[in-house]
Amino acid sequence: MKKLINHPAAVVEEMLEGFVAAHSRYVRQLPHNKRSIVSTNTVRPGKVGVICGGGSGHEPSFLGLIGKGMVDGVPVGNIFASPPPDPILEVTRAVDAGAGVIYLYGNYAGDCMNFDMAAELAGMEGIRVETVRITDDVASAPKSEEDRRRGIAGDFLVFKVAGAAADQGYSLDEVVRVTSKANQVTRTMGVALSPCFNPQTGRPSFELGPDEMEIGLGIHGEPGVQKGKIKPADEVAGELLDRILADMPLSRGDRAVVLVNGLGSTTYMELFIMYRRTAQILAEKGVEIHRSYVGEYVTSLEMGGCSITLMKVDDELARLMDHPADCPMFVQM
Repeated sequence: MKKLINHPAAVVEEMLEGFVAAHSRYVRQLPHNKRSIVSTNTVRPGKVGVICGGGSGHEPSFLGLIGKGMVDGVPVGNIFASPPPDPILEVTRAVDAGAGVIYLYGNYAGDCMNFDMAAELAGMEGIRVETVRITDDVASAPKSEEDRRRGIAGDFLVFKVAGAAADQGYSLDEVVRVTSKANQVTRTMGVALSPCFNPQTGRPSFELGPDEMEIGLGIHGEPGVQKGKIKPADEVAGELLDRILADMPLSRGDRAVVLVNGLGSTTYMELFIMYRRTAQILAEKGVEIHRSYVGEYVTSLEMGGCSITLMKVDDELARLMDHPADCPMFVQM
């Protein structure tokens, strides 16, 4: 393991210090809890507060998405670990502007427990909180058990919809409705080529041979669904899309938003090669690409590999995806 860090136990705090210093126009740390990061300019009376969060190590998610048209605050956990209830509650108080708050996070046991606890505490203070758990990972559970699926790179697209809806003045109930709709039509499949190393343990998140890849492996190193020899990019893209489209069929004339997401150490050259084949396959099926995103949005430290996400959009979702956003690590005009 080679990393540019100081002490392993200090990586999260030092990252936050650097992030806030670099992006002080967008974000600030709350004084009572340094793990509570909120927007400097998006909270306004009558606007629904949007909070996303989870463990560190997935940058630019979640911190980089604080800003106009996206989220208002992020409670920060340890590497690959949920934030505890205290910073979640602290962020909730800071972003509540009288219209309620929505919690958005991947469907992991620790996040569910801690965010639910914070929501209960917020309710005791008179703050209404609603929750949408992201469940886009096709590999993590069968279609008949979608509520057990994990949230991975599709988080970004669902956060985008929620942030746009809140920015456009949707009520809390309406933000929940449209965010739930977005989650229901978002699917992701990933492929891993190499592990990441947690700086606090120095251990790899999983093991693969030098000529192996694994389909469906989770962003924390959770087991995938198929391990084998590495294949050409076109074949890998085809396999990922086959699994997505078997789970959420798209017909000629349908529209989709496409995200090809790097997991941490995959070059943009490789990501664009993967997008190239993805676009070809969708064109062959008569599916229109409404918007495309290629890059690192939800990473796993320095894991090698990528994921493909499709969101099937109607007019409402397309309009919300087109809404401008301005965040430290994502700008859409």
